[in-house]
Amino acid sequence: MPTLLGLESPWTGGKRSVRNGNIIAKIRHSQIVGRGFSRGTQLPEALLQERDKQAKWHSIPKLLQELHESSHPNSDLSYTHSVLKELSSLLSMEAMSFVTEDRKSAQESTFPITYTFDLFGGVDLLVEILMRPTLTMQKKKPKMNDDLVNDCLSVLYNCCICEGVTKSLAARDYFVLFLFTLMTNKKTFLQTATLIEDILGVKKAMIQLEGIANLSGLVQSFDQQQLANFCRILSVTVSEPDLGNDEKHTLLAKNAQQKQDSSLSCAEDNQVTLLNIPGFIERLCKLATRKVSEATGASNFLQEVEDWYTWLDNALVLDALMQMAMEQAEHTSTESSDESSLATSTLMHRLPQSMKIVHEIMYKVEVLYVLCVLLMGSHRNQVHKMLAEFRLIPGLNNLFDKLIWRKYTLSNHVVHGQNENCDCSPEISFKIQFLRLLQSFSDHHENKYLLLNSQELNELSAISLKANIPEVEALVNTDRSLVCDGKKGLLTRLLTVMKKEPPDSSFRFWQARAVESFLRGATSYADQMFLLKRGLLENMLFCIIDSGCKSKDVLQSYFDLLGELMKFNIDAFKRFNIYVSTDNKFQTFMSQINSSLIDSNMLVRCIILSLDRFETQTEDRKVVEVLSECCLLSYLAKVENRLSFLFRLVNIINVQTLTQENVSCLNTSLVVLMLARRRGKLPFYLKALRGKEHAEKYPGCLLNNFHNLLRFWQRHYLNRDKDSTCLENSSCIPFSYWNETVSVLLRSDRTSLCAIASYIDEPFMDMDLLEC
Repeated sequence: MPTLLGLESPWTGGKRSVRNGNIIAKIRHSQIVGRGFSRGTQLPEALLQERDKQAKWHSIPKLLQELHESSHPNSDLSYTHSVLKELSSLLSMEAMSFVTEDRKSAQESTFPITYTFDLFGGVDLLVEILMRPTLTMQKKKPKMNDDLVNDCLSVLYNCCICEGVTKSLAARDYFVLFLFTLMTNKKTFLQTATLIEDILGVKKAMIQLEGIANLSGLVQSFDQQQLANFCRILSVTVSEPDLGNDEKHTLLAKNAQQKQDSSLSCAEDNQVTLLNIPGFIERLCKLATRKVSEATGASNFLQEVEDWYTWLDNALVLDALMQMAMEQAEHTSTESSDESSLATSTLMHRLPQSMKIVHEIMYKVEVLYVLCVLLMGSHRNQVHKMLAEFRLIPGLNNLFDKLIWRKYTLSNHVVHGQNENCDCSPEISFKIQFLRLLQSFSDHHENKYLLLNSQELNELSAISLKANIPEVEALVNTDRSLVCDGKKGLLTRLLTVMKKEPPDSSFRFWQARAVESFLRGATSYADQMFLLKRGLLENMLFCIIDSGCKSKDVLQSYFDLLGELMKFNIDAFKRFNIYVSTDNKFQTFMSQINSSLIDSNMLVRCIILSLDRFETQTEDRKVVEVLSECCLLSYLAKVENRLSFLFRLVNIINVQTLTQENVSCLNTSLVVLMLARRRGKLPFYLKALRGKEHAEKYPGCLLNNFHNLLRFWQRHYLNRDKDSTCLENSSCIPFSYWNETVSVLLRSDRTSLCAIASYIDEPFMDMDLLEC
C-alpha cells in the first residue's frame, strides 16, 4: 500500500523503495532511516540526467554512481576498472590542457570536469577504493589489480590541478602515510610518487618520515631510478618551509620563533631519520656521480611512464629535450649531402639519447638538492665525512665537462633562494644546484681541499714554502686518496667556465658564491695566491668596472668574493692598483660600491681590516710601497671616508629590519669602531657621529638606533657559537674583543667617553625612533 512519501509500509513485508525521480521523497527517507546523503550521486537519477545536459557534467555523476555500485568489497572489479578508465580519459584531457597552456594558476583557469568529479564525491570514492584492502579484518589482505591502483592514482593526480582537491588530500594524514606503502610495488611506484609530491607541496604540517612504516626497508628496496624519484619527495620533507612573509625573515622574528620552539624542527628530525638509513648517503653519491651510459635505457623509461606528461614539471622539459635532439641532428646533417632526409632520421635516432640525458639531469637535480640540504643541517660533519668517503667530489669532477657543463647555457632568470620555486629548464636547474652544493661543501670546512687534485695541492704547499709561512693544517691533513683525479680539480674547472660566462649571467652569482666559500673562514694566503695566479682578481674587476653589469645580486657576489680574495693580501692590493690604473676606473669602482652599501659592505670591511694590518708592517718594503701607491688603501686611510661609511652603515639598518642579508652592515660598523678603540680613537668616532646627527637636524636618532642595534647584537651572537666563530675567523679579531667593545659602547655611565649614552643629550635618551 503506497504512502504519502512513496514508501512501502514496513509492516507490509515488502521492500522500501523511493520513487526514483522524487528528490523530496529521497531526502525525507534519509531522515527517517538516519542515513543522510553522503554523495552527490545519491540524488535521483532522473534529476542528475536532466541537470547533466544543462550543466555539461559529461555524465560524470552517472559514471560515479556506476563506479560506487560496482566497487563494493568482494565484487568483481573489472567493470569498476572500465568505468574508471572512462572517467580517467575525461580528467586527463583537462589536466593535459593545463600542462600545455603554460600551467596557468587555478585562479586564472577553471576546471569544470575536475570540479564536477570532486563535487559528486569522486575524490572521496577513489580514496575509499584504494584504502579498502587495509580495512578488512581478514588475515590475508585482498589484493587490488596494479592497473586499477595506477588508474586511481592517475585520476587523483589529475584532480590535483585544483588546489582545493590537493589540500583536501593533504589534510588526510592517514591517506598520505598509506600512499607510501604503495611505493613498495614497482608497477605503482611512479604514479604514487608523483601524487605524493603534489600533496606534500601544499601540506601545511610537514610529514614526519619516522611515521612511515618500515621506511628503512622501503628505501633499501628501491632501485637507483626509484631512489632518484623518491628524492623529489624527500626534498620537501628535509627543507625548512619557506616563511613567505618578509617580516618573518627578520632576525628578530627568527629569534622569537626559536625561543618558542627550542626543540629540533620536523625538517631536522627527518634529516636524522634519513642519515640513520644504512647505505642511504652512499647510494645518493652513486646516483649523483653516475654517467649517463650507466643509467637505465630511455626505452625502458618510456615504457615505465605510460602517462609520461605526469613526469613533466613544466613544458620546458620537453622543449629542452627537443632542442637537444634538433641540435644534435643539425650537427650531424651538416656532414652529409642529403641533409633533409638525414636530419629527420638522425632526430628519430638521437631522441632516445636526448631523453636519457634530460632524464638523468632531472634525477641529479633532486639528489644534489637533498645532499645540499643535509650538508647545511645540524649533522654537517657526519654528512661531510660520508661524502668524502664515498668520493662525491671526484665523481662530480669526472662529470663536469661531459654532463654538468658540457655546453654553455644562456641564463637570464632571476636568482632564486634555496627554498624558492624555480621554473628554469632542467639544465639550468642542474648547474645551479651543482654550484649550491659546492658552496655548501666548501664553506668553513677543511674538506674544501678535496676540490683540488694532487698537483694543485702540491702547488699550495709550494706557495706556502716560497712565502716562508706554515702550511694550513687542513691542507696537511687532507687524504690524497679522496681528492680529484685528472689534469684539473673541480675548483679549477669552475674558474675556467666562470671566466667564459657573461658578466651579468645569474650563473656568475652562484659561481662566485662557490669560489668565495672556498676562501671563507680563516684567511689562507696560499689559497688566495692560487686563485690570483689564475687571473681571478682581474676578472672580478673587469666585471665590476668595465662590463656594465647591472645585476644587483651578481654584483654583490663579486664584492664578497673580491673581499675574501684581497683580505690581508698585499699582493692582491698591488694587482688591484695595476688594474685600476686611472682615476676614471677608480671612480667607477667606488661608484659601484656606494650604489648599494648593503651589497658591498663586506668588501669595505675587508679593505679596512687589511689596511689596519698593513699599517703595523711598516718594516716590510713591499707593504710600504703598496701603502703609498694603492689608491684604494689611500682612500680608506682618510678618517673622513671611514666616518662616511660608518654613518651610512648605521643609518641603513634598524632592529626591525635586520636580516641574515644585512646584519653584516652592523658587524662592519663594529669593525670600524673596534679598530678605532684599539688606537684610542673611539671617543673621536662617537663624537663625529653625534656631530653628523646634529648636522642632519635629527639629534639622538642615529645613536639611539645604534644603541638598540648593539643590544640586539648581544642577544643574537652570545648564544650562537657558530656565528661568533665565523666573526672571529673572518676578522682575525678574537670574539672576546667584539663582545668587550659592545659592552663598552653600551655602558650606562654617561661619564664614560667610550659609551654611546655619553653622546646622546638627556632629552633624546631612549627616544622613539619612529619620530626620527
